[in-house]
Amino acid sequence: MQPIRTFNVSPRLSPRLEPLRRLAYNLHWDWNVESKDLFRRLDPDLWESSHHNPVLMLGNISQARLQEVEEDEGFLAQMDRAARQLDDYLQERTWYDKQRGQKTGDGSLATQHALHESTRYAKECYAYFSAEFGLVDCLPIYSGGLGVLAGDHLKSASDLGLPLVGVGLLYQQGYFAQYLNADGWQQERYPINDFYNMPLHLERNPDGSEIRVAVDYPGRTVYARVWRVQVGMVPLYMLDTNIEPNGAYDHNITDQLYGGDLDMRIHQEIMLGIGGVRMLKALGYNVTAYHMNEGHSAFLALERIRMLMQGEGLSFTEARQVVAASNLFTTHTPVPAGIDLFPADKMLYYLGHYADAFGLGRDEFLGLGRENTGDLSAPFSMAVLALKMATFANGVAQLHGVVSREMFQGLWHGVPEEEVPITAITNGVHARSCVAKSTQELYDRYLGPNWSSAPSENQLWERMDAIPDEELWRNHERCRLDMIVYVREHLVKHLRDRGASPAEIAEAQEVLDPYALTIGFARRFATYKRATLWMHDFKRIEKILSNKDRKVQFVFAGKAHPKDIPGKELIREINRFIREHGLEKQVVFVPNYDMHISRLLVAGCDVWLNNPRRPREASGTSGMKAAMNGLLNLSVLDGWWDEADYVRTGWAIGHGEIYDDPNFQDEVEANALYDLIEQEVARLFYDRDTDNLPRHWIAKMKDAIRINCPFFNTSRMVGEYALRGYFPASDRYSTLTADKFVPAKELARWKADLTEHWNYIKVVEIDIAEPAEIQVNQNIAVKARIDLATLSPDSVQVELYKGNVDASGEIVNGVPITMQFQGTDPQGMSIYTVEINYTTSGLQGLSLRVLPKHKYLSNPYETRLILWAEDSSAVKVSSLDGQGSRDNNVPAGAIA
Repeated sequence: MQPIRTFNVSPRLSPRLEPLRRLAYNLHWDWNVESKDLFRRLDPDLWESSHHNPVLMLGNISQARLQEVEEDEGFLAQMDRAARQLDDYLQERTWYDKQRGQKTGDGSLATQHALHESTRYAKECYAYFSAEFGLVDCLPIYSGGLGVLAGDHLKSASDLGLPLVGVGLLYQQGYFAQYLNADGWQQERYPINDFYNMPLHLERNPDGSEIRVAVDYPGRTVYARVWRVQVGMVPLYMLDTNIEPNGAYDHNITDQLYGGDLDMRIHQEIMLGIGGVRMLKALGYNVTAYHMNEGHSAFLALERIRMLMQGEGLSFTEARQVVAASNLFTTHTPVPAGIDLFPADKMLYYLGHYADAFGLGRDEFLGLGRENTGDLSAPFSMAVLALKMATFANGVAQLHGVVSREMFQGLWHGVPEEEVPITAITNGVHARSCVAKSTQELYDRYLGPNWSSAPSENQLWERMDAIPDEELWRNHERCRLDMIVYVREHLVKHLRDRGASPAEIAEAQEVLDPYALTIGFARRFATYKRATLWMHDFKRIEKILSNKDRKVQFVFAGKAHPKDIPGKELIREINRFIREHGLEKQVVFVPNYDMHISRLLVAGCDVWLNNPRRPREASGTSGMKAAMNGLLNLSVLDGWWDEADYVRTGWAIGHGEIYDDPNFQDEVEANALYDLIEQEVARLFYDRDTDNLPRHWIAKMKDAIRINCPFFNTSRMVGEYALRGYFPASDRYSTLTADKFVPAKELARWKADLTEHWNYIKVVEIDIAEPAEIQVNQNIAVKARIDLATLSPDSVQVELYKGNVDASGEIVNGVPITMQFQGTDPQGMSIYTVEINYTTSGLQGLSLRVLPKHKYLSNPYETRLILWAEDSSAVKVSSLDGQGSRDNNVPAGAIA
């Protein structure tokens, strides 16, 4: 029976308890100990059963309990204290204010539903698009590390006071809940999210009607309403298509995260990118920088161009300048297989009307998403579209930056790999969200309240040694015990749900030793992460696990994508291995991994294990969370661990080798893992003094906290995005849109003229004023004659490119040096000179290149034009003694 009318029934609270509602609807409670403790105190059992959802708690708690706490002076004092902390947090002068010289508000308490109207967004606004956001347990709209990183990004953006808004999709089923059958095979359940009992606000117009966004799909229009979750100061807006008048198929666009087929994927990405841009406009935001977290939202660039063309009368090339100048793109994948690709016919079917609006031919339009625009059979790549439509791009760790530059070098033909304009901003984690409550209180007591955002150079980190060894260790032992108690209870519930025998249930109540060395492994179960590497040699692992003097135990958790059969096989292999070898008490797989389980594991284990195939791990953030809790990492040198201090804060498996034979690699690294556990990890853990304290282990724990916490956190990370990405992109947007887009139009005309005449530039002659034999630090004068055709010297930058010459005759690790324009000679050639020297001996070389230059370019590679001397016809290289320096083995300008 369908209702004739619906009501949204909200919790009934007395005026005295009304602050509970405001606290519940701002996720600041997730990283504020006072607020979280308050809700736990209100009803501990309901807090757990609601998956830590204060909104659901307030809706289900008895009126008798509310009346009881209304008369509890201690509870009321704690509630008032938490409310003041939220008020103070929302009003404080922030890092952003100091950086950009703005004051946040006028000191009054603006209502949170109108936060976007405050002065924080008056000057500029940054929109952060992501397909998933992992914020809290009770909002299961994430699948793993990418989503949790996005959630942490919003939390730190709030801490720093950035005028940032999040944009995503609100999934009715979200990501799946995992359970295992008796054989250890992963099964999936899809619980329905009850949006009205979650910390969400439905955005409405002044007349009370829902704000709705319309997005065109072939033959129909799909509508989405807008929900908001308040993350401290930052609003996250999410689109929901499960409404009338949409049809059943369109309801499912926001049904499951990463669910469905290729058609559903493109439906979702159209709604995220195109719908997200329209939503921000409907909400009244004037966004000055758009950040694409992975390529899922890259269609936003197409919509932005269309809006500028139709709304401002710009041409396609003019609008593209504005869009690219203010777009940022973060790639998270280190392999091409991780990129969304759509067939050409599908792209034209769903988005061909954009080609018509842009005045582009079929292949021109598809070329926006192709690395090689001449390859007419290539699919449309979302990553390529994002890179072509952004002027700031980054990987998520230094090694991942290297991998990304190699992957996408083809987009910048002729640019040396190390200069491909994809930088790296190493990921971090939100400290207050991942460090255990008791551990935070310990840090607050000895380091002060600012430890969670203090940089490495802050003197508070020198106070780590002031934490008594015994206090740090006993706190960690409590965290280990808390984890084990939870794991036992969780396993018992899981076994009862699937009808396990009483013997199995009784056994689950005794798994894990609260005092044994505990190694944790919890992450997405993808094959490259090698979750079963520890099982490679049963005799070796049996020896480790049977050592009664140095007990070792493992805790595993994680989900495989429902369609990832090899990933599911890994989970089954682990569970079969446990059963077949009778390891149930020492090795445990914890089903239905989520944020709550993650927080328990990264606080309660002793060692965090990570052994992917290098360089397949883009970053890996779980190990950062573990380090912040004082855990030691045991990991392959990949992702973040490759740039960490892996000697003082843990152990490295191998030395960063990459093997051609994966089976040989598994054997070598499994043996290295066994050796480390036996000879170093277990030995150090059980090396106790007369007080039964592992002093050397504790010293390593303190190093893990002191060294990793200040750097691998999202406070540093988001600050980097702001300084290197958001601020420059926002400034570029302001510059290009000034005076009714006059600068954007100028840049577009200049690029068109540059492209038309670029191929006519010629490097006519290079004079090197020294012979081929020189000495270290000997100055060399170089003069070049260049025919710029019709281009002016102001339009180019001429550089010498010098460096070592390798065995194949290529310059490696080259360094560009700008040459100075000296005017023109009688033949009209432009003259450039510079003086250089070499600081090391050996075979060195130099070349010459010409790059575009314009005051509005974000970087010299934006136009993807570059001319090398070796590419230019009829180049004459001469030297003082009249002998040319080019031969068959070394490049022009090689010097011994």
